[in-house]
Amino acid sequence: MSVTRRVAFDDNSVLVELYGVHDRNLARVEQLTNTKMRARANQLEIGGEEDDVAVAHKTLTSLYERLKRGLAVDTADVDAAVRFSRVDGAGSDEGIRTRKRTINARSPGQREYLTALRERDMVFALGPAGSGKTYLAVAMGVSLLLAGKVERMVLSRPAVEAGERLGFLPGDLKEKIDPYLRPLYDALHDMVPAEQIAKRMEDGDIEIAPLAFMRGRTLSHCYVILDEAQNTTAMQMRMFLTRLGEGSRMVVTGDPSQVDLPRGEKSGLADAVDTLSHVEGIRFVRLSSKDVVRHDLVTRIVEAYDARDRAKSKG
Repeated sequence: MSVTRRVAFDDNSVLVELYGVHDRNLARVEQLTNTKMRARANQLEIGGEEDDVAVAHKTLTSLYERLKRGLAVDTADVDAAVRFSRVDGAGSDEGIRTRKRTINARSPGQREYLTALRERDMVFALGPAGSGKTYLAVAMGVSLLLAGKVERMVLSRPAVEAGERLGFLPGDLKEKIDPYLRPLYDALHDMVPAEQIAKRMEDGDIEIAPLAFMRGRTLSHCYVILDEAQNTTAMQMRMFLTRLGEGSRMVVTGDPSQVDLPRGEKSGLADAVDTLSHVEGIRFVRLSSKDVVRHDLVTRIVEAYDARDRAKSKG
């Protein structure tokens, strides 16, 4: 049923930011909620199907309250507000503080993930590219390191399609390894000034290393991340998980649909899910295309591949 709802905002000082430059934020909410809006001063008219109008109204109300608290609103915040409004109308105000920014959940799935990261010593995050698995894990690690709650951060990835065969690549060991660890560096640089990263790496507070370097170690009082875990073997995964030492926390992230292991080799991530799903103290969080916060096109790509895979499995 088509309805029209009118809303008035009493604080004119934040309306420019709420509406966006050339009403860009309003246009984005219209696009995502399939509604039509007309603004006149502090009065806003929202038209469309009843459920869509309700989502648009909740979205704009939550963004308005955010601005009144002195927080900024950008396109990503608008998208996140729509996602939350479709579920329960409320987002997560408790963000992760880093040197450069405060990082908030941008979907209900990410909110669940942040809760797990805060509450559990071992978390597995499974989901597609762009769903925030690695970025949020690094953000939590940075926050805990800066607060002195852990002594070190250790970030690891399986290198070169899980086989870690680096010999044929040019350069010294660091030059061979760095391209495979670059996404971890990128996330760190988004949260901590470059000179601080360099100093902490020199002091050993932050370590970025391929999975092979984890053998034989016990990681105590650390925040440990294993990224791209779908490309570990079952033996590698078992080795990594048993590195967990006193006072440490561990996050394992991966996309089960992007396994690069040789045909017939079971992914260590899948093996861990099967083996550890009932172990007390471990939390498994499954993110989906609904949690993808990159370009809209990435969400549609993920959904298209998922639909094809479902069709193949039925066939």
